[in-house]
Amino acid sequence: MDKDTVLAHILKLKGMSTLLGGELPASVIKNSKYISPLTDEVQVKGRNEEDNLPSLDHAILATLSKEKKNVILNGPEGSGKTTALEKLVVDWAKAELLQNFSYVFHFRFGELNCLYETLSLETLMLCHPGHIPPESLPLVLTKPEDVLFVFDEMDQCKESLDPSIHTLCSDPTQATSLSCLVASLLDGSLLKGATCLVATRPTGCLNFVCGTRVQVLGFRKPQREAYFNKFFTDPAVAKKALMHMERTVGFYDISTSPRFCWTVCSIYKSLMDAGANLPETLSQLYVDILIHLIQMLSLNENSRTELVLALGKVASHCSLDQHLSCTKEEMDSFGFQQFPTSVGAFFQVYGDQSDRRVFSFRSQMMRQFLSAVSYFLDKSSTEGVEKMFREHKGRAKFLYVFLSALSEPNQRRPLETLLGELNPDRITDFRCWFKSSPEMTLKRYYKDQLHHCLHMLHQAQSESLVKDIFARPARMNLSYGDLSLQDCVALNYVVKCLREIEQLDLCGNRMLTEEQAEVLAPAMSLSHEINLTNTTLLAGAGLHLASALSGGITKHLSLSHTDLRDNNFKILSAGLWDCKLQNLHLRGCSLTDASCEDLVSVLNSGTSLLCVLEMSFNEIGDQGLIKLCKALHSPHCKLQELEIQGCKLTAASMETLSAALCSGHSELRKVNLTQNTVGSSGVEALCRALQHPLSKLQVLNVFDNEVTGECCPHLMAALMSEDCSLSELDLSVNELGQEGALLLCKALSRPGCPLKKLCLTRCELTQSVFKELGSVLSSGTSQLKTLTVGLNDVGDQGLKHLWDAVAHPHCRLEELDVEMTGLTDASVQDLCGAIRASKTLKSLELRNNLLTDASVPALVQVMQDSENMLEMILKYNEFSEDVFEKLDECDKIRY
Repeated sequence: MDKDTVLAHILKLKGMSTLLGGELPASVIKNSKYISPLTDEVQVKGRNEEDNLPSLDHAILATLSKEKKNVILNGPEGSGKTTALEKLVVDWAKAELLQNFSYVFHFRFGELNCLYETLSLETLMLCHPGHIPPESLPLVLTKPEDVLFVFDEMDQCKESLDPSIHTLCSDPTQATSLSCLVASLLDGSLLKGATCLVATRPTGCLNFVCGTRVQVLGFRKPQREAYFNKFFTDPAVAKKALMHMERTVGFYDISTSPRFCWTVCSIYKSLMDAGANLPETLSQLYVDILIHLIQMLSLNENSRTELVLALGKVASHCSLDQHLSCTKEEMDSFGFQQFPTSVGAFFQVYGDQSDRRVFSFRSQMMRQFLSAVSYFLDKSSTEGVEKMFREHKGRAKFLYVFLSALSEPNQRRPLETLLGELNPDRITDFRCWFKSSPEMTLKRYYKDQLHHCLHMLHQAQSESLVKDIFARPARMNLSYGDLSLQDCVALNYVVKCLREIEQLDLCGNRMLTEEQAEVLAPAMSLSHEINLTNTTLLAGAGLHLASALSGGITKHLSLSHTDLRDNNFKILSAGLWDCKLQNLHLRGCSLTDASCEDLVSVLNSGTSLLCVLEMSFNEIGDQGLIKLCKALHSPHCKLQELEIQGCKLTAASMETLSAALCSGHSELRKVNLTQNTVGSSGVEALCRALQHPLSKLQVLNVFDNEVTGECCPHLMAALMSEDCSLSELDLSVNELGQEGALLLCKALSRPGCPLKKLCLTRCELTQSVFKELGSVLSSGTSQLKTLTVGLNDVGDQGLKHLWDAVAHPHCRLEELDVEMTGLTDASVQDLCGAIRASKTLKSLELRNNLLTDASVPALVQVMQDSENMLEMILKYNEFSEDVFEKLDECDKIRY
């Protein structure tokens, strides 16, 4: 094989570089402008390691240097596949790379489609520009391990390459269809041992081919920077152009395309040379591109309009029929006979013979833009926009946003100057659809549709339209749907138009990168509430969140279950010093006592407004709480609620907490110590604070804390103190026993006892305790409105004391929970009597008891008759399906 001939053929300029088609590969290689695209390892390693990523060239060479097999390059249009393959062949021909192959055959499918209907492998090899003499061919065929086939544009193949639908060929002299020939090579049936390197767009046409797959991702920021520096001779101009592109369109997937970078650089240069403004959105960019292309053709207005309508017909044909290309006959049918010199600006043309030429859009994004322009330009049809959307559903991702942009007068005016006025009826129809469409989306929080709505508003660039669509105060719910960078840009635009929003809910998004957080920072600063629960903040994201908090209006922030850790919290805490935040949720964030130091600094700052701190399920331990208590001694600390459930606390830190509560400076009203191990001695220490005149504590929760009846004398003393302000006490899942519980009842009977809510779930209570509770409730002195005594097995006899108390006119109870207490049908008459007699009871929890179908009619009737009762919960009783219909008669019953 003559390498010089191969080299000359590859480097020969075929045609010319075009705005949409990119710079010719031969020109890129000859002028040393080649920058290798990146491979898919970027997705595995993360954005922060881009500089160390293997290039596509490296990935191909590493694969081909191992065992000989198929290598499939898969990447979107313009991602650099063609140039990379031609550069590889050039390096082989220069004896720089791949010298383990003696023969390299490089073909582009777009050209092969036009040349052959049937052919043999020998014919294919002989027509290659490497000029293999026919007499040398048998030698080549006997050494398949020395042969590399390079097939580009495999997605252009007219027929399927699935080997299961072909009669595969093994004879190099046998003539067959091009698709069968290539399928046989890939399968190994033909010239077994040869290596195939193929490239395709992600159409699925090679899903069945075995081999190593390499995902071609194109450029990231470093490669784009290098590209712009090579394109513009002035570094200052290159920097200006790059910064503008990154800000306005750098967040779209298409910005990874080297071809797109060429288009952007070319149009920017043209606009800067003319002293014009650079486009601010993707739609404005394509308006400028289309205007530039049409002006280059020197057509009158009528011809320009006819050309765009013809382009729209081709675009619609390709989208609806899912064709990547059109024949000459099809092009003529769409009206292209009158524009023979205009074709090259928009289409890649394959083939030399006019009647066998094939035309393919150089840019699929431009194809969608042309669909939108021609739809509004067409005045011959009355087809509504909804029909168009139905036809193009799932096939034109950007059609909606382009239509949205062109429906705005400022956006379409430059095109109308060139093409004449667009169809006002279609524009009005679209705007009516657009304004009505988001209503259901926003009411029901359809995430995908909300994303879509945000993108359309961003492209429309109309503040008034945003305000028309979103009722204020707006709530942005984008939970449990991974955000892309372009989603963040669109969301940020909409929020800035609204000036402020009630809530920004990003709960459950897999990760928030530094880049995304930087884009979203203005939107976050305008949100009264931010929910980032279950969202991983990647390195650097915390800094932008801190910045948003520092200068923003956010009052409520949830970072629960974000795996924040101490180092990231330290960065975030810088934004907590001088902000409007009042409520901070850090539940399950892998924090330790080290983060408590940062919190103390914030709480003591004198500028912090923080009053609710949720730190449950962080291993802060006693040392962490002791540090937090330092802040409670400060007159600057405004903390009122402290949630520290499951934080590995013991009695060792309770003395410090008690002292802080008694300091006279603590504003703490609520402490939740659920699922710690403070024990009776810890509760005893807290009881001293409850009796102190300077303590403001109103809510204490020691659920599941290894507390026993030993602490009850101290609790009784605290509750009987005139200085006690406690209104809610939860002692559930502790072994209080009868003796301890009776002491509590004694305290509850004191006139003036402030307790309004008492929870004693699974506290080993007896019938005697229930009897005493009944006496307390009917005494006329008890303030109790909520009583929870579930999971204490007292049966109907014990419960009768409560039913009698509820029926008493002095009882003020509003909520009663008797879950799993052994309630049977025998108690239903007393239960219903209590409901009828009570003027205060609103909610009754009866789940996990022993009620049967026999009780249902009475329960339904009493709930229908009662004006006070709002709900009765009957889940997990012993009902059959026969009574479900009866239970459904009352919507206040949950079963």
